[in-house]
Amino acid sequence: TQTLVCVLRFGSTAPKQQAMAALRALVVGIAIAAAHCWVAGGTATKGPVTYVFGDSMSDVGNNNYFQLSLARSNYPWYGIDYPNGVATGRFTNGRTIGDYMAAKFGIPPPPPFLSLSMADDDFLAGVNFASGGAGILNETGVYFVEYFSFDEQISCFETVKRAMIAKIGKEAAEETVNAAMFQIGLGSNDYINNFLQPFMADGTTYTHDQFIRLLVATLDRQLKRLYGLGARKVAFNGLPPLGCIPSQRVKSATGECIAQVNSYAVQFNAAAKKLLDGMNAKLPGAQMALADCYSVVKELIDHPERNGTVTSTAPAKPFRCVVVRA
Repeated sequence: TQTLVCVLRFGSTAPKQQAMAALRALVVGIAIAAAHCWVAGGTATKGPVTYVFGDSMSDVGNNNYFQLSLARSNYPWYGIDYPNGVATGRFTNGRTIGDYMAAKFGIPPPPPFLSLSMADDDFLAGVNFASGGAGILNETGVYFVEYFSFDEQISCFETVKRAMIAKIGKEAAEETVNAAMFQIGLGSNDYINNFLQPFMADGTTYTHDQFIRLLVATLDRQLKRLYGLGARKVAFNGLPPLGCIPSQRVKSATGECIAQVNSYAVQFNAAAKKLLDGMNAKLPGAQMALADCYSVVKELIDHPERNGTVTSTAPAKPFRCVVVRA
């Protein structure tokens, strides 16, 4: 799949800097939501313990541990701009959104869950559960064979929570989790690798209104499950303009963004925000916010000249682009 990320290899410094600036701009919306939740909790000066859930935009190596997974990124070109220039399991040429967020908080990027031993102390400072191909719905991503669905990622967090209780005691574990930042980036694959795929049942079973209701009902259950495990501060990444990614543009005769798919993202974001606001009103201590990724990315697409590029559809040469698979 060409979900959201393509691996760019630029032949000059300036375009590379522009690409990095674009990714930093994307982080802004997420940082605002996350910082609002964290500061409201009255945390001390050091950065928060962070738990990351998501898909290929956030995966930092979990899928590399799945021998049968068709959504892996341990191939050449991945990681070329990451320290040491080697593939790390990130579906990008450099750092992920979660990596940038960790830097903003002044903490190391949380390690992948499957790299950790619950007998050690490494999991106490935060964990990344994200898995390339995952979606909100459990049926999303099934053709990638091995991956963590969102429900499975939550089960992995349960494992970590039990290990924390055994290591530092129930009261300290509860306090740590209550104060932690939960970053969640999911939903893109539910469209690109599910609803919009003719061979997946959901696209023919549901209208879009019904599909959104299914997504929101599932997300409602999952967030309440996390809340029951102690999550209080949640930054949920809204969908970007999905109609502008390569796998959608190629369906357009003119190569332009597909407006209908973008409207799906807008409708989902509105429904997700309503869900989060409702949880804040009903669940004691809940501080959940939607990070507006859509408007930030759309600004980069619509006005590339304001962000140091000539066009958003045909980057200046020389460059090499390899579309990733999750």
